[in-house]
Amino acid sequence: MFRPSLAAFAAAFSLAAAAHAETAMPFALDWKFEGPAAPYVVAVDKGYFTAEGLSVEVSEGAGSLDAIPKVATGAFPVGFADINSLMKFLDQNPGAPVTAVMMIYDKPPFAVVGRKSLGIEAPADLAGKKLGAPPPDGAWAQFPIFAEANGLDMASITVEPVGFPTREPMLAEGQVDAVTGFSFTSTLNVIRLGVEAEDVSVLLMADHGVALYGNAVIVNTDFAKANPEAVTGFLRAVAKGWKDSISDPEAAIQTLMSRNPAADAALERQRLQMSIDDNVLTDWVKQNGLGGIDEARMAKAIEQTKSVYTFVKAPDAKLYFDPSYLPTDGSLT
Repeated sequence: MFRPSLAAFAAAFSLAAAAHAETAMPFALDWKFEGPAAPYVVAVDKGYFTAEGLSVEVSEGAGSLDAIPKVATGAFPVGFADINSLMKFLDQNPGAPVTAVMMIYDKPPFAVVGRKSLGIEAPADLAGKKLGAPPPDGAWAQFPIFAEANGLDMASITVEPVGFPTREPMLAEGQVDAVTGFSFTSTLNVIRLGVEAEDVSVLLMADHGVALYGNAVIVNTDFAKANPEAVTGFLRAVAKGWKDSISDPEAAIQTLMSRNPAADAALERQRLQMSIDDNVLTDWVKQNGLGGIDEARMAKAIEQTKSVYTFVKAPDAKLYFDPSYLPTDGSLT
């Protein structure tokens, strides 16, 4: 009569041991629980991280630079951040234990979003205009490259430092003529505030001479060296989350809504689709799979960065992106 009890105890002990053995990998997002964050939530709720022996909690961020110091200090082992800002951070903080390990935005969403009624339809139209730019914004960080590529004199533009919460409202109210931001964030936010879609102009920097990559999964390198299988498992789960979100974005947004019930589901569905179509599922990714980079393009991106930023030390692509943790079992294709 004791055998069932012993068996039940053994099963419970095994489950407890398995749960205890999970590696904690809190993940720092770049921004809020909006459409493009859905794949990570999907990976959590579908148990993809758990299947890899990981305990993952996804936390909101405050801009595409926000996760870099969080991961570098070890406060978070993994995060999501702009790789171009990571280059500058590592140049200014040599030896900091952080690098990118999985490219997500093969085509970056850095954009200048303006209003046609305020005279913004092409890069040249920014001369003599007022540009709203949050200082921690990844798109603003790359704006000098965009200006250089399009022959814009930065001195001819009045730059208004704005906060993220006031960026789109100021554009909607005509207090600025354009703003820097991620295309899928600023575009939809300003439309939600009542600006007609036909009045919104979106200057995607990647379509105007900027060859940079965008946001990537970054990792604390000390953590990665001590837990290489955990990092690879994390990336495999992220890939599954993105695949599910691409195949069924509606279901992905419903999962996201549990984290942000006040969000507009239809708007976030559109935001997710924009990120998929414009930034994630590019022709290169379709051919090569998610997560990697092209070395020649990365070299060009570094050269563009050098045109507007003086590196303290010679830039080295190997410091900024380490593909060795990417899964090789076909899960990225």
